[in-house]
Amino acid sequence: MKRIVPFPLLAVALFGMWVLLTGFSHGHVLLGTVIAVLLSRVMLPLAPEQPRIRFGTAMLKLPVTVFADIVRSNIAVARIILFRPPERKSGFVRLPIELDSPYALAMLAIIITATPGTLWLQHDAHNKIILIHVLDLVDEAEWIDLIKNRYEKLLMEIFE
Repeated sequence: MKRIVPFPLLAVALFGMWVLLTGFSHGHVLLGTVIAVLLSRVMLPLAPEQPRIRFGTAMLKLPVTVFADIVRSNIAVARIILFRPPERKSGFVRLPIELDSPYALAMLAIIITATPGTLWLQHDAHNKIILIHVLDLVDEAEWIDLIKNRYEKLLMEIFE
C-alpha cells in the first residue's frame, strides 16, 4: 500500500479537501481519489531524508541552555530598549560553522532567531558561513565563540 500511496495522510487530506470544495457525488469522489493518489506520488521525489539523531545528554542540555539564553536575552533587550545606552551598537557577525546536517542548520536558525536580539540572515553553504545580526554587538569574537560552543557543539552531538 505504501508503494501506491507513499504519503497516506497527504492523500487523505487532498481527498477531503476535494470533496469539501466540489461536493459529494460519485464522479467527484472518483476524481478526488485519482487526484489524491497522483499528487501524493508526485511528492515522492521531494521526500526529505530521515535525520540521524543521537539520543544522549546533549539532547537534554540543549533545550535547557536555549531556554536560559532566551530568558537572559529578553532581560538584556528590555534593558537596551528601556534605558537606551548610547554606547551600544548593533551589527552583523559572519559566523563560520561546521554543521552539515540540514536539520542541525534548521535548529540553529530557529535558536538564533528565537533568541531576542539576534537574527539569522543568510547561510552561505559553499563557504560554510552564516550571517547573523546582533542588536548589542560589543565583541564579534565573543559571539562567534558563544554560538559555536553553546549551540553548534551540542547540535553536532545530536545530528552528526
